[in-house]
This record gives sequence, C-alpha cells and structure tokens, in this order.
Amino acid sequence: MIIFRYLCRELLGATLAVSAVLLLMVMSGRFVKYLAEAAAGDLSAGILFSLMGFRLPGFLELVIPLGFFVGILLAYGRLYIESEMTVLHACGFSERQLLGYTLVPAVMVAAFVAAMSLYLTPTGIERTSHLLTADKTRNEFDHLVPKKFIATSGNRAVYYAEGLSDDRSTMHNVFLAELGNSRGDTETDHQIVTVAREGVQQIDPETGLRYLVLRDGYRYEGVPGQNDYRQMAFASYEVLLEVPRLRSKASEKLQSMSTVALWKSGDPRERVNLHWRFSLPVLVLIVAILAVPLSRTNPRQGRYAKMIPAVLLYIVYLVALQSVRGAIEDGKIEQAWAIWLVHPPFLILGLILLGGRDRKSRKRGASSGGASSAGGADVSA
Repeated sequence: MIIFRYLCRELLGATLAVSAVLLLMVMSGRFVKYLAEAAAGDLSAGILFSLMGFRLPGFLELVIPLGFFVGILLAYGRLYIESEMTVLHACGFSERQLLGYTLVPAVMVAAFVAAMSLYLTPTGIERTSHLLTADKTRNEFDHLVPKKFIATSGNRAVYYAEGLSDDRSTMHNVFLAELGNSRGDTETDHQIVTVAREGVQQIDPETGLRYLVLRDGYRYEGVPGQNDYRQMAFASYEVLLEVPRLRSKASEKLQSMSTVALWKSGDPRERVNLHWRFSLPVLVLIVAILAVPLSRTNPRQGRYAKMIPAVLLYIVYLVALQSVRGAIEDGKIEQAWAIWLVHPPFLILGLILLGGRDRKSRKRGASSGGASSAGGADVSA
C-alpha cells in the first residue's frame, strides 16, 4: 500500500505539472486570438474571460490524456534513473504489478476525461455559441473602433467615426457610405455617401429596430463617374441599422449536441461524434498501458532518451483517431463504429511491449538465481 501511494503521488504530480504547462500554452494561443478580434472590434472585450471559461473543458479533454502519458514517462523514468525501480524489481515487484498500480489513477483520469467529453465540453461549446450569438446580434456600431473604416455585415455599407464620447454613445465626425442598392431597383451601382458632425443610436420602442441618427451633415446620392447626383443638407437624418446574419459552423453544432441527442441519432456524422467522446477515456487507459513499458530507461541513456519516440507514438495514435473521424464525417467511411478499429493495434502493441519486459525480467531473475545457487555449492564444497 505504501508503494501504491508513493507511485500515485509521483504519477499524479507529474501529470498535473505537464497538463498545467500544456493547458497554459493552448489557452494563451486561443486568448491571443480572441484578444485580436476584440481589438479589431469584432468581439466585445467584456466576454473574453467568459469565453475562455466555457472553452476550458474542451481544452482539458485533449490536454489531460497527453499530460497523463508524459507524466507516466517522467515519473517512472526518474524512478529508473535513480534505481528506485530497480530495487522494487529486485524485491519481486513485476511489470504487471506496476501496470496494475498505474491503472488505478488511469481509471480516475479516464473518468475525469469522460465527464469533460460527455457533458462539460458540449455544454461549454453550446454556451460559447450562445454568448457569441448574443454578442454578434449587437449592431456593428457597438464594436466601433475610432479612426477605422469598418464594413457592416453583408458589405452593404462602410462607416467611419473620428472619435467617440466617453460613454461610447455619441460618434463624432461620422462618414457613412452605402455600397449596395438602397432604392430596391436594378441600379446596383447607385451609392449614397453621408457625412455628419455627430451620430447617435436610437431604438424604436414599438418595433425594436435600431436607427443611426445623424445630425448636421450632408447626403450625396448618385452614380460614381456621372454628373447626375443629388446633394442634400440636413439637421437630422435617420438610417436603419441592419441586424447582422449569424452563421454557425456545422462542426460547432455537432460538438454542442448533448450526448443523449447523439445517442438517439442515426446520422453517421453525429454518431461518430458520440464514438469520439467515448474514445477519449479509452485513449487514457491505452496510453497508460503503452507508457509503462516505454518509461523503462537505462540510467546510462538518460531520463529523456525514450521521450521523443514515445510522444511520436502518441501523436500517431491521436492523428489516426482524428483521421478516421474526419473520414466518417466526410462520408468516405460509412460505419461510425469504425473509429474503434484504431484502438486495438495500440493496445496490442502495449501488451507486447509489457510482455517482452516481463520475459526479460524473468530470464534475468532465473540466471541470477542459478548463479547464486552455483556459488553456494562452491562454498559448501
């Protein structure tokens, strides 16, 4: 029991350290992306941390299996380098016992990953989608960046404001160019350019429609390159603001579907997402079996001698799963359960490596036992 607690403490400590570093790398990259969108005016800065919180389970379900795999290699590799594992094997502690002790925390990690993939990740993606939808339904003028030309959704207009008031309710020195046909006829090259001293947004209490109210400006209407145009000065001019059309990716819809809905579905693209969610906990168990024999290190070789080939093996495993998933979603493979054909080869490989280690250990034990008995006979003689 003491050995079990010691191994679990070493293993889980290394797993937490590696997972924290990987999670920091992944989240920092995504946060920089969201930050760039907020700086460009495509995203509200106030929802950045909420978005990162909702996306956290999706990051964890992919980071933790790799962190657990590398954690086993680092923790057990240190025990081999410092000859602690050699002492355990000399006392009769076999590779199979080590695997048994390893599978206990592996089951705990697999259960945690299952909670992420089956419930928390789709819930987080759904809430992220709702948050982005609520943010996008706000008009483009809510994300206005001073001194920058910004196109509205559908590219029907381009607007510009030289400055904003402190409460962001009033725009100063506004420029608005309507690029499309504003009169509804066949003159697609008809354009309207409006400039004003200031502009504010107003909402019609009856219809809920938004209007941009421009004050003290000029309106130019006509066809570029022709002398037939009209100029109008105004004290107040209202422009109906277009509500942007939202586009949601099909992959996000699949990922946000609940596990129960996927279970009841007969669509192969939806069924493969169900199998993918169950594959991630199985991935944790199989990489634990692979990591135990791969962590065995010769003190002369160094602690990280087998790290690169082991990580490459993990990458091949994960890429194979994702490739089969993509092939099923693209219709190249009809059966959604085909994703489970990826697991057996790596499980068999882990068992073969583990069995080879056990045979070598038994041979060394037998040879050392024979030498000891021979030495004892010589002494007695």
